Amino acid sequence: MISNNLRADSEATHAMAEDLRVLVGKLRRRLREEAHVGDFTPSQVQVLGLLEREGPATVTALARAQGVRPQSMGETLSVLKAAGLVSGAPDPNDGRQTVLSLTPAFRKKVKASRAAREDWLFRTIQTRFTPAEQQQLATGVELLKRLADS
Repeated sequence: MISNNLRADSEATHAMAEDLRVLVGKLRRRLREEAHVGDFTPSQVQVLGLLEREGPATVTALARAQGVRPQSMGETLSVLKAAGLVSGAPDPNDGRQTVLSLTPAFRKKVKASRAAREDWLFRTIQTRFTPAEQQQLATGVELLKRLADS
């Protein structure tokens, strides 16, 4: 009897894990729609995110972080530079290198994009969930934070 309950619990947990994976993917896509980021490839978006999280970096450091060759990273960065999202300056420690960073215009765009996504979440939560459901959602968010930090 206990083994049947454990099996049922395990199967339910597995099904929940699968549902959560699918749901997180769907939510990411929905938030991306609200972001209006533009027509960038996943690798370009990853580089922009890396520069935002980690700060200015050289082509070599970015290539290493992304697991690609510096030549490939150079191609990605040239598109981002042409779009006015990334700029370069001589490395103060090694004049042969260029340190790349996000432009102020792109930082402004990121801020506006985040605001649009948060506004969509706020409006949707406020209009589609009862106060009791909003409290349940808040509890779920805390649980998801623990999951993400594990």
